[in-house]
Amino acid sequence: MTEMHNFTFIIIIINQQVDDIAHVLQQNRLHWYGHVLRKDDDDWVKKCMEHEVEGSRPRGRPKTWKEVVREHCQACKLNKEDAMDRCKWRKVIKEAQ
Repeated sequence: MTEMHNFTFIIIIINQQVDDIAHVLQQNRLHWYGHVLRKDDDDWVKKCMEHEVEGSRPRGRPKTWKEVVREHCQACKLNKEDAMDRCKWRKVIKEAQ
């Protein structure tokens, strides 16, 4: 086989074994979000996540982490109450595409 064929073969193997990076990021965000939601209300991490910064944001701004997670939850049909059932939360996240 030529070098080009070897390279193509390696790319095919890598593509079959590596999950889509966007899907992995979505799973990781939702996993962390569920973890934080299950924390006590007086936990500093939960307070930081729920804190709203006052003032306006510039036009054309990127989405906040919270907005991205909210979209992921809508896509997976998850809500805050679902996070309290850890098994269900993990199952839905794992099955999400």
